[in-house]
Amino acid sequence: GMEVEVPLKFVVHATQGPSRASTLTLPHGDVLTPVFMPVGTQGTIKGLTVEQLNELGPQIILGNTYHLGHRPGPDVMEEMGGLHTFMNWNKNLLTDSGGFQMVSLLKLAEITEEGVKFESPHDGSELVLTPEKSMEIQNHIGADIMMALDDVVHSTTTGERLEEATHRTLRWIDRCIKAHKRPHEQNLFGIVQGGLNPRLRDISLAGLIERNLPGYAIGGLSGGESKDEFWKIVFQCTQKLPANKPRYLMGVGFPVDMVVCVALGVDMFDCVYPTRTARFGTALVPTGLLSLKQNKFENDFSPIDETCTCGTCKNYTRAYLHSLCKGDEIGAQLVSVHNIAYQLGLMRALRDNIIAGTFPEYVRSFMLLQFPTKEYPGWVVDALKAVNIELTY
Repeated sequence: GMEVEVPLKFVVHATQGPSRASTLTLPHGDVLTPVFMPVGTQGTIKGLTVEQLNELGPQIILGNTYHLGHRPGPDVMEEMGGLHTFMNWNKNLLTDSGGFQMVSLLKLAEITEEGVKFESPHDGSELVLTPEKSMEIQNHIGADIMMALDDVVHSTTTGERLEEATHRTLRWIDRCIKAHKRPHEQNLFGIVQGGLNPRLRDISLAGLIERNLPGYAIGGLSGGESKDEFWKIVFQCTQKLPANKPRYLMGVGFPVDMVVCVALGVDMFDCVYPTRTARFGTALVPTGLLSLKQNKFENDFSPIDETCTCGTCKNYTRAYLHSLCKGDEIGAQLVSVHNIAYQLGLMRALRDNIIAGTFPEYVRSFMLLQFPTKEYPGWVVDALKAVNIELTY
């Protein structure tokens, strides 16, 4: 069809093996990659205000379509100038298709060729999310990147159902492309599916690449599968996806996983993990996890992390945070601020080291801090070996 001038530029500045340091230019500014995108719900990141977020400085965040589709409604949202205006967020936004949210939150009736059918939690009436409806909602919301609606199956699904979902997702991407009303202002990303089946992943990859989208996501890998299968599928996708387009691994956010996946060639990540784990009083630190609930922190007057410059580490001690850990909303917020700062800082470090040509050394020192006894998980060793990074023994 006609070549549409897409509102996205992607410039790769440096590579080391498959890893890349790039600038992704979107309508609301530049995003330096590799990037971690914090997740927002109900127009706010769970527990964090837009002010706190702005202070952390992410260049892009996620808004969940399903929640946003309800209140205020998408048409009201558009009249108000879209989600950017509604949230008072002037940087980039990415919205999901709503499908995954719905599958996890509502009573799924069935998935048909038409779309995803649900029962409304309010009155039991039927709701159908079609590719067209997903595009309509996302066009109203006005995010800089919007995701295609795909036929969601669990990562460990096999056989005919997986085969059907892979092919249906390609039929649905055409319906998404056709229904997308704002291609000059919003970028539609396709999602590579195919479960843990390399043959089906290849079919999905070929079909999506042929459709020449502004960017691509790797879907269906955020839980359930073994890590051995996980990294091999990620690597299969990054090796085949075009080098001049951004690659987004959906729902992956454990620090070790992100470091490995950047080494394999991924540019973008999102995950609720940093804020979810903060609710349990757990902080992310270079050596792994710090459980602030433990009584040993009662009289520990150092910050979560001496090397961290976030507002929490500048202003609060481990002892104070420990005292708030009894399910306190403020405590969860303060640890969330730190955890998101940690993820953003980790991505900056990966980027800086790719540019400096010291990426393998950085990965080695990162893994050594996480696994001081050098008992690295087998999958991490194998994945890094596949891109010629040997760990320290």
